[in-house]
Amino acid sequence: MLLTTKDRPTRSAGGTVVPVLAFAGIVVAVMQTLLIPVIKDLPRLLDTSPSNATWVLTSTLLSGAVSTPIMGRLGDLYGKRKLLVVSLSVMVVGALVSAFSSALLPMIAGRTLQGFAMGAIPLGIGLMRDMLPRERLGSAMALMSSSIGVGGGLALPVAALVAQHSDWHALFYGAAGLGVVAIVLTLVLVPESKVRATGTFDLPGALGLSAGLVLFLLPITKGSDWGWTSGLTLGLFAGAAVTLLLWGVMELRLAAPLVDLRTTARPAVLFTNLASIMIGVSFFVVSLVLPQLLQLPTSTGYGLGQSMVTAGLLVAPLGLTMMLTAPVYARLSAKYGPRTTLIIGLLVIGTGYGAGLGLMTAAWQSLVISVLLGAGIGLAYSSLPALIIGAVPAEETGAANGLNTLMRSIGTSVSSAVIGMVLANTSNVVGGVAVPSMHGFRLSFLIATGAVAAGLVLALFLPRPDRAASQLRASSEEEANLAHAEEMLRGFRGRVLDAGGVPVPRARVTLIDRRGRRAGATLSAEDGSYALTVPSGGAYVLAAQAHGHAPLASSATHPGAHRAIDLDLSLPDGEPVSA
Repeated sequence: MLLTTKDRPTRSAGGTVVPVLAFAGIVVAVMQTLLIPVIKDLPRLLDTSPSNATWVLTSTLLSGAVSTPIMGRLGDLYGKRKLLVVSLSVMVVGALVSAFSSALLPMIAGRTLQGFAMGAIPLGIGLMRDMLPRERLGSAMALMSSSIGVGGGLALPVAALVAQHSDWHALFYGAAGLGVVAIVLTLVLVPESKVRATGTFDLPGALGLSAGLVLFLLPITKGSDWGWTSGLTLGLFAGAAVTLLLWGVMELRLAAPLVDLRTTARPAVLFTNLASIMIGVSFFVVSLVLPQLLQLPTSTGYGLGQSMVTAGLLVAPLGLTMMLTAPVYARLSAKYGPRTTLIIGLLVIGTGYGAGLGLMTAAWQSLVISVLLGAGIGLAYSSLPALIIGAVPAEETGAANGLNTLMRSIGTSVSSAVIGMVLANTSNVVGGVAVPSMHGFRLSFLIATGAVAAGLVLALFLPRPDRAASQLRASSEEEANLAHAEEMLRGFRGRVLDAGGVPVPRARVTLIDRRGRRAGATLSAEDGSYALTVPSGGAYVLAAQAHGHAPLASSATHPGAHRAIDLDLSLPDGEPVSA
């Protein structure tokens, strides 16, 4: 994927960009999890079997897995903000389709459309990558990456409250309303990235990926009904294998594929992606099991007899803890690196599921499980973008993160299909209604524990970070950015110096236009050099600050011609500020 020279990242964005994009991610999470409080009632509400009802959740995750690379690629080609609005708009339409339906097939159709909102995650990460300065990028992407878990955890009690005291279709009206708010905020507060990729959209790749995933997930959910050794089940699995194999061969031969599989050749990328699938599997299991266990009546002998709202509140710490682990992740990652943070996260997840096998007899125990799993999943999810970015060149980060998001989506899709099948086929019939059994719950937790163990093994195979190589890569990228900045046709360049004329490295230089808005920002290189582009001619202020120096604000005017204006910035002596 190539970026056009005139549309390189500007690294300028207002302070509202990150919160708005994170809100869009939370809206996606709400859409994904809003039916979990009523999952045990779906067969009755839709007048269908438990295995068929599973597709109301699986269809959303499946379309999300497919739409992730589709929306990411279209965003690279035609504008990330534009496609973010499109994906949220499709979600709103899907929510309204589901709101007006109580039949299985229309509900699945609506939920499939809602799944397209999953494309908001890589699009949001792409917008952050294009606009934010490097020092803010890691924490912002960690927030965007974990917003799925945060929003999902927070949505559970609210969705439960609505479903318990109102018609369950109101959940979809609420999701549509949140989608409209996210669209408006995006249009008003998020600027469009000028970064564009060259090439065309890979329609055969999109169709091949969709077909392969459907052929794989369909026999997982229906295998027990059809028979695991039946010709239909085995034929669909074989068809999935052939389709995905041919799709992979085709993608490798294209200059501009839907999913750039070439990035998987690096061990760091390969093992991170495989671990991501396992994390995706483990993440969705708790959301499927705990709400049902908590709501089942005590007359079953193992149900905990809680209301929908109480069950949602007991599971909500899953998302709250994920949110609170963001600063913990930042400190751990800064000190030990994202590989170690990922391993710690997986160990915490494994502890949560392991403890959960013996903590299913009281409601308060679900709270303990939620906190442990939220902490572990938060650390693990936050580590993934940093691992990917550290393993690939700067020009490949978009494709690599898109592939990683796809792997996580495949993990959650497989989790929904497998756990739905397990619970449906281990259920007890009580009063003519299929009720999940304790055996099914424990088996689901065992599957999650196995997925976490596999993810931990994969994480241990990740290459240990080479600090010298990392510093060299960072230095090379910084030099390349400065070299490009110096080639820009219109802007300011120079060096940041102290009062004695000594270069000041890593000083923050901010460009402010005549309306007081930030028009750009950068950090000075080791020799004090900086370069900033201007959107147009006019009066500007260049504000510079660095640790150990007083800040400086220098007025300058750019004629608007295609030239770079040389301007050194001398930081005066005075009270130091933090860079």
